[in-house]
Amino acid sequence: EPIIACPNDPDDVCFMSEKSGTKIDEVFIGSCMTNIGHFRAASKLLEGKSDIPVRLWIAPPTKMDAHQLSDEGHYGVLGRAGARMEMPGCSLCMGNQAQVHEGATVMSTSTRNFPNRLGKNTNVFLGSAELAAICSKLGKIPTVEEYRANIGIINENGDQIYRYMNFNEIAEYNEVAEKVNV
Repeated sequence: EPIIACPNDPDDVCFMSEKSGTKIDEVFIGSCMTNIGHFRAASKLLEGKSDIPVRLWIAPPTKMDAHQLSDEGHYGVLGRAGARMEMPGCSLCMGNQAQVHEGATVMSTSTRNFPNRLGKNTNVFLGSAELAAICSKLGKIPTVEEYRANIGIINENGDQIYRYMNFNEIAEYNEVAEKVNV
C-alpha cells in the first residue's frame, strides 16, 4: 500500500487507506523526480479513458522525455484522457508557469506541498505517478482494492514501462553526439 504525504507538509505522511475516498479535483504528474517510466505508467493506466473527472496536468522533466513520450504515442493517450500537456520543466511544481484552481485538492508527484505552492489555498497530497494517474481516473484517493486492481496493469508490463532512455541506443542522439567536437 502506498504511503502519501498529506496537505500541506511533506513530512506528514500516512498510508493511502487512511485518506481513501478523499475527493481529488486536480492531478499533477511531473517534476524533476519523475522519469520517463512514470509517464508511460500513467499513460498505460489512462489508456482508453476520455472522461476523467479531474483536471490533469502533465509536465515531463525534459524535452528529451517529452519527445520520446510523443514518439511512443503516450502524449496521444494522455491528451485523449483530457490531460493538459505542459512544457517540460518545473511547471506546477514551482508554481511558476501555472497554478491549480484556488481551493483545489490535488494529488501531485512534485517534491513539496507547502501552502500555496501549487495554487492559492490548495490542499496538496504527494504520491507516486501511478497513484496520481489512478486518482485522476477515479476523482478520489482509491481504496487499497481499487489501487491493486489498477496497478496490476503496470505490474504485468513493468519491464517495458519502466525502461530508461538509453541514449546510446537512440540513433538521433548518436548522430548529434558524433558531430560534437571536444
